[in-house]
Amino acid sequence: MSTGRAPSIRDVARLAGVSHQTVSRVLNDHPSIRDSTKARVLEVIEELQYRPNRAARALSRGRSRTIGVLSASSAEYGPASSIAAIQDAARDAGYFVNTANLNRGDPGSITAAVDHLMSQSVEGIVVIAPQVRVFNALKLLSIDVPFVTLQSTGIMTPNALSVDQIAGARLATRHLIDLGHRDIYHLAGPQDWIEAEARMLGFLEEMGARDVPTTAPILGDWTAEFGYHAGRELLQVRDFTAIFSSNDQMALG
Repeated sequence: MSTGRAPSIRDVARLAGVSHQTVSRVLNDHPSIRDSTKARVLEVIEELQYRPNRAARALSRGRSRTIGVLSASSAEYGPASSIAAIQDAARDAGYFVNTANLNRGDPGSITAAVDHLMSQSVEGIVVIAPQVRVFNALKLLSIDVPFVTLQSTGIMTPNALSVDQIAGARLATRHLIDLGHRDIYHLAGPQDWIEAEARMLGFLEEMGARDVPTTAPILGDWTAEFGYHAGRELLQVRDFTAIFSSNDQMALG
């Protein structure tokens, strides 16, 4: 078998003394295969280290078994974690994942990214692009496969799967107030991000509900570098006792 190529299903069939259709039935756990035949085929598969070509099998069935991911922020911790989880779940279900990254948020780039995924015959799309402009653009597109959005604005609620960012921000702010803090600054994220706007709103709502005076939120960019420079500036003021940072990276900075 030292041919310089990966073993094929026909190589398995020849060595096992069966047809390639029989090998296919074994791979698909077909109930008509005798236990002795199945054992022999599995033994040869292990011996040859044969790995089925899932793409070819999907093509033969007329399905791509591919999920598309549209991401505008794959470098950020939250979106990157979501993509990793999607890949794990897809692999467990026998699916591939094809990711299209949005380097720009203009309508043309969004349309091109969706067209790229559709050209791969994806069976569904997960949208991890938590900017308002992305959702506005998607609302105008005709996407003829099932899709779900993470971090929704509420524009496409039937397709949305989201976390209650406002409630989470209120809980974080409430924790600081319950610790006795009254001079609290909010280090916010970019305001074209849905979560940043929601967390800022939750902060302001909780401060208002507890009758705690507020100052204008500091508008950041999610990065540790911004958090570092903001911290240096705030150290010169020292008119606060606590900070609610909108994300981990800015908090680390």
